[in-house]
Amino acid sequence: MAFDRRTFIGTTAATGAAVALAGATSTPAAAAGPQDAKAKGPRTYAFTVMGTTDLHGNVFNWDYFTDKEFDDKAHNDVGLAKISTLVEQVRAEKGRRNTLLIDAGDTIQGTQLSYYYAKVDPITARRGPVHPMAQAMNAIGYDAAALGNHEFNYGIPVLRKFEEQCDFPLLGANALDAKTLKPAFAPYSMHKLRTPCGRDVKVAVLGLTNPGIALWDKANVQGKMTFPGLEEQAAKYVPRLRSMGADVVIVSAHSGSSGTSSYGDQLPYVENAAALVAEQVPGIDAILVGHAHTEIPEYRVRNRATGKDVVLSEPLKWGQRLTLFDFELVWEKGRWSVAKVAAKVLNSNTVAEDAKITRLLSDEHGKVVAYVNQVIGTSTQAMSSAEGPVKDVPIIDLINHVQAETVKAALAGTQWAALPVLSQASCFSRTAAIPAGQVTIRDAAGLYPFENTMEARLLTGAQLKEYLEYSARYFVRTAPGDVVDPAKLTNAEAIPDYNYDAVYGLSYDIDIAQPAGSRISGLSFRGKAVDPAAQFVLAVNNYRASGGGNFPHVPQAKQLWSNSDEIRNTIIQWVKAKGTIDPAQFASVDWRLTRAGVPVF
Repeated sequence: MAFDRRTFIGTTAATGAAVALAGATSTPAAAAGPQDAKAKGPRTYAFTVMGTTDLHGNVFNWDYFTDKEFDDKAHNDVGLAKISTLVEQVRAEKGRRNTLLIDAGDTIQGTQLSYYYAKVDPITARRGPVHPMAQAMNAIGYDAAALGNHEFNYGIPVLRKFEEQCDFPLLGANALDAKTLKPAFAPYSMHKLRTPCGRDVKVAVLGLTNPGIALWDKANVQGKMTFPGLEEQAAKYVPRLRSMGADVVIVSAHSGSSGTSSYGDQLPYVENAAALVAEQVPGIDAILVGHAHTEIPEYRVRNRATGKDVVLSEPLKWGQRLTLFDFELVWEKGRWSVAKVAAKVLNSNTVAEDAKITRLLSDEHGKVVAYVNQVIGTSTQAMSSAEGPVKDVPIIDLINHVQAETVKAALAGTQWAALPVLSQASCFSRTAAIPAGQVTIRDAAGLYPFENTMEARLLTGAQLKEYLEYSARYFVRTAPGDVVDPAKLTNAEAIPDYNYDAVYGLSYDIDIAQPAGSRISGLSFRGKAVDPAAQFVLAVNNYRASGGGNFPHVPQAKQLWSNSDEIRNTIIQWVKAKGTIDPAQFASVDWRLTRAGVPVF
């Protein structure tokens, strides 16, 4: 059953934890695997914990932006329907009652399927639908899921309704009520696995979410919830879980393992702290890692206090992989102890979709396909984002033009109306395209796959120069005369595409032969060199404005305006209003890559 927040918040933290224990305990499992209690030698028991993360609204192996089956260069597949097949195979092999299934967050945002049931036909409406992710995860039989930062994108009411619809608890030991500082969600769940060896195995799952929520979704959580660090809360709860009799402690953490943060020093907590938790907090056996969208089959971190290894695993994203933690326990000195833990991942492209899941949600899928294929306008020519990371292309100019126009209209009649409006955008998807002729919702939405909203911030010319220098770190330093391979020119220092910004409204060169920090030259506005003291308005997404990517100046800059509507929706409405997309009206080459003044392309 879903966790009762009102009961939990109304108790002390200790009593609330007991409520979580009672509400989330799984049905006792039948005996399977361990040696008989009367047999000679040590009594053992083996079980498996399966894990997913960063599902991001993927149920079907389908790309709603291209309106066809999902595929990428590695031929990965996606979706819970695929995961369901893998889960059933593992349960058949291990014995269903010797398995648990958990998730590490970012569940209800990311596809047009999840967007549709948050915004178009919202689950929060009176007699509203059940969220497809809740339906699928309930049918598959999840035991617990940690909260991800994207769970908060649509606001707390949508998240609470989703929580209510889930047959398993949503866990967040470091998601606290801002006023009482008591847990706003169940911190953990406890699960019993029955053995023939004299005592059940008690498995505790501690859920930890990302402290960056306080910045990235400030508009939704400020004054309502606070998010302390993962290490702090793990250190608080792991001893408590052990004292409650947990034989095994697993952490489901929506936090990467690298120890880095994308928001710099704006919060005193580490964004990707899973390995730090393993190293610093004794008593943890394994950590299911999320958030970073990387594949880590098995990563061992030695705990400083105990000297024991903690096993970490991250199953990529979108249902492309399923993590398996295989535990071997031994009964000794009147208790179960962990003798061995190993982890691996299974690839969902090796199996077919589970017809049980596809049948369950075929109506919802059909509604969303029809929705995204609605025609909203036409385009005079085809546009592609394929070269967007290395060239100023019209399709990125379209995003920026819409943003700049929207901010100009919003500031009309204010004291800021006379200031020039610039705009930032990234190449969010290298496969985004606008066709010549009819343009659909999915075409326009494909330009902006994130649920970001828009703000207007006040910056100086000097600050913009530093902003652009920071952005230009994205390019691999390449000396004059060296062969340029566009495929190897970007993502220096593992910077993702969405953390490289082009600024629309300025003209500038990026000299990739120079070291990072000294690459921007010829910075001008309307043909004149930018005055370092001049003021500009920057149309910027809320992720960047709240510190995402750790870009300089913008988070501290004066906010002149903000909007609660997604930028994606703004683009769709702009196309509807204009009727025709004509790149001749907004596209121009304002930035270029150079080496010693010579254009790279």
